[in-house]
Amino acid sequence: MEYLSDPHAWLFALLIFFLRVADMTLDTIRVLFVVRGKKAIVWVLGFFQSLIFVIAISSVLTELNNILNVIGYATGFATGNMVGMLIEQRLAIGHILVTIISSNRGALIAERLRADGYAVTEVAGRGRNGTVFELHASVLRKDVPNVETIALEADPQAFITAEDVRPVRRGFWRA
Repeated sequence: MEYLSDPHAWLFALLIFFLRVADMTLDTIRVLFVVRGKKAIVWVLGFFQSLIFVIAISSVLTELNNILNVIGYATGFATGNMVGMLIEQRLAIGHILVTIISSNRGALIAERLRADGYAVTEVAGRGRNGTVFELHASVLRKDVPNVETIALEADPQAFITAEDVRPVRRGFWRA
């Protein structure tokens, strides 16, 4: 355990930590682009992610008796997942299908969303307590908070859900 007092051992573990953070950050973002079907970006990210991974794992395996390297590897893995998620959240790439269900203000919500430039499809439905308005709006991920705000200002009791979608063909896509 003499490596605990060796500054080079600590620096090497820190290097492994940062390599692993970079590797897992790229991995998280790469998965996002895989789901979105972005082949070229996925290839580039995959190349650099695997390159960094090989360097990081070989660094750990060459000195497996150094617990600092193993801890650097594990904490870098966990931290990289978090950093990747934060970056993915900030990028907000892709489209979301927002579904809004309102008991009596669906037309008002649709009108306000359209006034703000969003395409909305209205569907009449029946809920537990009678007729409801079901609205569907396919929006950019970064626009979801705005759509939610507009809907809740018009009807604070509106039920809102969101799910990832991939545009396939035609229709109105606010880009």
